[in-house]
Amino acid sequence: MQTSQTGHKLIIYQLLPRLFGNTNTTNKFYGSIEENGCGKINDINDRALNEIKTMGFTHVWYTGVIEHATMTDYSAYGIPPDDPDVVKGRAGSPYAIKDYYDIDPDLAVDVPNRIKEFEALVQRTHNAGLKVIMDFVPNHVARTYHSDAKPKGVRDFGEDDDSSVAFSPKNDFYYIPGEPFHLPQGYNPGGDDFNSPLKDGWFDEYPAKATGDNVFNAWPSINNWFETIKLNYGIDYVGGYITHFNPVPPLWHKMFDILCYWADKGIDGFRCDMVEYVPFEFWGWLIPAMKEKYPHLIFIGEAYNPNEYHNYLFNGRFDYLYDKVGLYDAVKRLTRNEPHASTWDINAVWNHHTQGFHERMLRFMENHDEERIASEAFAGNPWLAVPGMIVTATLHNGPVMIYFGQEVGEPAAGASGFSGNDGRTTIFDYWGVPQHQKWLNNGEYDSGLLSEDQKALRKFYSKLLNTVADNEALKSGEFYDLMMANEHQPRFNNKFYIYLRYTENQRVLIVVNFNRHPVDITIRLSDDLLNNLRLSGEKKFNCLLSGDKFTTNNIADGLALTLPASNGYLLSF
Repeated sequence: MQTSQTGHKLIIYQLLPRLFGNTNTTNKFYGSIEENGCGKINDINDRALNEIKTMGFTHVWYTGVIEHATMTDYSAYGIPPDDPDVVKGRAGSPYAIKDYYDIDPDLAVDVPNRIKEFEALVQRTHNAGLKVIMDFVPNHVARTYHSDAKPKGVRDFGEDDDSSVAFSPKNDFYYIPGEPFHLPQGYNPGGDDFNSPLKDGWFDEYPAKATGDNVFNAWPSINNWFETIKLNYGIDYVGGYITHFNPVPPLWHKMFDILCYWADKGIDGFRCDMVEYVPFEFWGWLIPAMKEKYPHLIFIGEAYNPNEYHNYLFNGRFDYLYDKVGLYDAVKRLTRNEPHASTWDINAVWNHHTQGFHERMLRFMENHDEERIASEAFAGNPWLAVPGMIVTATLHNGPVMIYFGQEVGEPAAGASGFSGNDGRTTIFDYWGVPQHQKWLNNGEYDSGLLSEDQKALRKFYSKLLNTVADNEALKSGEFYDLMMANEHQPRFNNKFYIYLRYTENQRVLIVVNFNRHPVDITIRLSDDLLNNLRLSGEKKFNCLLSGDKFTTNNIADGLALTLPASNGYLLSF
């Protein structure tokens, strides 16, 4: 038996403004912003936000709103153009930050007014009863980083560096003295049709700086994050991983000031990119300092090493971490019906990976880094995710996140440019998201072009999320595993998952079937659970998702069910 502490459950909607409001359906391979269009901050209007709120969400994560390197020329607005040889995709990666104090000009209707347009979005979001999360990308910046929007008196990254040494705790970057930066071979920026005088196979950087994914030489490969520069938090990697945290490195203070700048604009939380590439000592310094000034802030860390979860939660002071290498991977295997997939892998998550901090793990089945459920690379059918989403949303009290388009079965079919045909919606290219655009319906946000099947899928997500938000047992109750109590059932197999969520006032029995066929089974509660909850005699069950009703004459004998294929029940009793 595992328990989790009570608290508010975050239900997060992740969207890229660049894609979210784009009604252009051209989708030319490596198309320009003029050809393929681009969503704007202003497209996320009151109607859109009210629809998001109605679905049950509490937070919106606006992904990619900070200015990043791009192949689109904004020099007419005083923004220096970026060298396309170190930009991935025509639009550019949202994680190659060009100016931490600015908003991406692509997202503005009135480019000089882009900060005010973002401030208005934050206000609209709050007016809709939603909170705002934005990205913080601490590990690296674009190779063309230069802040022209920084407040007066702020020193830019690298402005005071001594580039004659590979490492200094006072430097913001790592250097390769005496060596120019070498572009990786084989990159064709912007595709064959893109022409620019800056597209010349050369990028002037001397001495070379270390690359974002810890390449401490001047020769990153095309598979590295060659478009980014690694930031220096006071660790001498080349010299033997020696730390220099006292005195606090200048970069720490610069990052604190950046987060204060955005928090002052009403941001409610930060999703922090690749947090394990940055020492937990920095986070343990930064997060308490931010919360002293802004007590309401939440910090979500993108993390992939279960051995480091404890460090980043308790020493780094994160509120939440990704549960990717754990629940996501286990649920994906089951959803795909892989040969060795087993629901006992879900048990391993809460018994091992996240024991003691379940309520601090963010669960999801899609995000911008992962394959779309409806893609051939994942499941090929969005309905196959129903049992996985039920588990993802209800296993424990931690946050659950949906990626825009997931709720209508977007498959991310085809290559878009820098982003190939890999089952992911591009973050690098100007693009329209076809199935999402059917819900968007030319800016009406009314599902007008969705098929009946898509409307039903969206209704499932809305029902699930609202049920979780409204039900005390699901959002803040305790957890009781019922796998061992049922493993000797005649029809039991390793594609079922069964557990109870409960408080003093509410009880919900969760039963999911990852089998691709229906199964008759009698669900039993353990003797301990029957005694602890003082359960006996006849019990009536109501499915919170479907409205189906079930009865057992004696709860001690269990509850007989026919479990539909790739489906599940939330049974209140």
